[in-house]
Amino acid sequence: MTKRIVSLLLAAVIAALLVPSFAGAEWIMYVYTDDGKSLNVRSDPSVGNNLLGRLEYGAAVSVRMTNANGWACIDYNAPANGNIAYVQTRFLVSTKPAPKYVTPAPAPVPVPGTTDALKVLNDMNAEFRTAKIVPVPFTVVARPARASGWVNMRWAPSTEAERITTCNQGKELVVLAELRNWYQVQDPVTGLIGFISRQYVVRR
Repeated sequence: MTKRIVSLLLAAVIAALLVPSFAGAEWIMYVYTDDGKSLNVRSDPSVGNNLLGRLEYGAAVSVRMTNANGWACIDYNAPANGNIAYVQTRFLVSTKPAPKYVTPAPAPVPVPGTTDALKVLNDMNAEFRTAKIVPVPFTVVARPARASGWVNMRWAPSTEAERITTCNQGKELVVLAELRNWYQVQDPVTGLIGFISRQYVVRR
């Protein structure tokens, strides 16, 4: 009789370990899609007529569990579905992704009849067309032409664009996007975002 009780208890413990835990074992991940679009949220782990809603690119997701079929069970405001839903695991990353697209600053309006202003505008547009978001932001360090000098951060990728601030020798900046001759960067201290010439920075 004692052996039977022990066997039943052991079976119960094993069964409990095999049941996924939905309490206290959640972790946060973030939506990352290749095209920057939203992610479909479904009522069960399959693709079909089961769409519950969508999550925007970069949205934080509370993951309860994942399975070997490529799906993650997440917290979701769907009372009829037990406040859970499913998304494909391949569209989740562990760190919050950088913005997917570069938002160009408004281009200055050239004064009619001034070919110089038009050339500056065309040069900036040519730079913007080469812009590529970096999948994972990285750090660069300002390296002015003279050790005692500085590097200008500008509102647009042109030496004619107005200066936002200056960066002294050794100033660290986070690269958000790469252009042909410029980086779009953010000052991690002030939060300022602008453009800096690639020839005056080095990757850390």
